Amino acid sequence: MLLVLILVVAGFVVAARRGDAPWANSYIAFLKLGLVVIAIRVVLQAVLSTRSQGNLVLFTLPEIPLPDWANGVKLGGEVTAEAVLTALYDGGQLAVMLCCIGAANALASPRRLLKSLPGALYEMGVACVVALTFAPQLVTDARRTRAARRLRGRTRGSFRTTAMPVLEGALDRSVELAAAMDSRGYGRTAHVPRRQRRITGGSVLLGLLGIALGVYSLLTDAMAFPVAAGALVVGLLLAVGAMAVGHQRVTRSRYRPDPWALPEWLVTASGAVAAGVMVISAARGVEGLVLAGPLMVPPVPWVPVLGLLVGLVPAIAAPPLTRRRELVPA
Repeated sequence: MLLVLILVVAGFVVAARRGDAPWANSYIAFLKLGLVVIAIRVVLQAVLSTRSQGNLVLFTLPEIPLPDWANGVKLGGEVTAEAVLTALYDGGQLAVMLCCIGAANALASPRRLLKSLPGALYEMGVACVVALTFAPQLVTDARRTRAARRLRGRTRGSFRTTAMPVLEGALDRSVELAAAMDSRGYGRTAHVPRRQRRITGGSVLLGLLGIALGVYSLLTDAMAFPVAAGALVVGLLLAVGAMAVGHQRVTRSRYRPDPWALPEWLVTASGAVAAGVMVISAARGVEGLVLAGPLMVPPVPWVPVLGLLVGLVPAIAAPPLTRRRELVPA
């Protein structure tokens, strides 16, 4: 139920606040990809895996015997309801993460994100351009290729004939945008002593390491909660401080910077509240977040549900979008 609720919240926000840019339909594409992931996970669990098979047999497939070195893997055999449901839950988690990435791609403009990138991370700007524009360009090129095939009277297209043009076109457009930014002086820096550069870079790396360690510990209970929270706070302070100092290296100016007012704070706070409630609920062992068994119906964890519903705030509080179509760079 929590996974479905995350999908509903993300889909509602996308439907309410997406623009008319070419990448605005990324959420639907990632949703279809998530369904494919779930189907593949269920098939692999039913056909290959020997774990979590359970006792409620749904049907039996012809089984192929394997040598002793392939212990733990099977081909065919009994397929149980416990195995199918376990694979469905595991695949659903990955599918929801993909859909959240698709929602971010549908709502966020790569150009505006790069304009908001901290100055200390200017070296990552070109890589971020390629990473942030590849998935939206992939969706756009797929639609363009499909429309071109229909105009030629080819209603059915094989994956082999369409995959390579789509992948090549999306990557080429992303790299061309990065090259255009580089030729226009993106990331031009001022002279800073080498010692200050090393201290700043080391502080950023240590801060990011502390953030990763703290988040991982909070999600997996690898450390005590006070230690994990302390590592997360120290990492945030180091990273933010180093970015503030490293911003002095960047001499580029901004034309018409995006405002940061109450609507932006509300959107940011809603995401932080939703994530924080889930992390705290997992740390305290709220009943219903972890299934006791595949065939058991868990109780409704009302605190995480209310925390996820806070994620609907951007659908109302987000700044209105300008109806200016953002063209994909040629």
